[in-house]
Amino acid sequence: MEAFCAVYRECYPRVLAYAASHAGPRLGEDITSETFTIAWRKLDEMPVPALPWLLGITRNLVRAARRQATHEELVDVPVGDDFVQVVEIRAALASLAEADQEVLTLVAWHGLTAAEAATVLGCSTATFFVRLHRARRRLRTALSTPAFEYSR
Repeated sequence: MEAFCAVYRECYPRVLAYAASHAGPRLGEDITSETFTIAWRKLDEMPVPALPWLLGITRNLVRAARRQATHEELVDVPVGDDFVQVVEIRAALASLAEADQEVLTLVAWHGLTAAEAATVLGCSTATFFVRLHRARRRLRTALSTPAFEYSR
């Protein structure tokens, strides 16, 4: 029980951030609760470190919820100091396939290592690096198209 409580305290904020960034704040809280309910039921299967495993559960719950969620429920990405650049990056990111978006955000927004992100996606670290490289290349291409160059 104490081990679960420690994992909960350590991982809850990051699981919530992942869920909220993919499904919106309200739905993200529900998904996070469901993630930890599943984790409790599968306590004997919980690996160390637990975060990639928990995010894998969360990812599956988000995918199921997306089938029902509307576009308005999706959370906005926080805006930085350079609003125009953030808008350009968000538009370029949105133009990518969902798989590319997920690979990029697991590392950039959720702060996972390649090994942790690979665990979330259910692939090897080497495969994740290939996917990340390709996603970054496609993002650079999207950012260099004329629709994204107006502010440069």
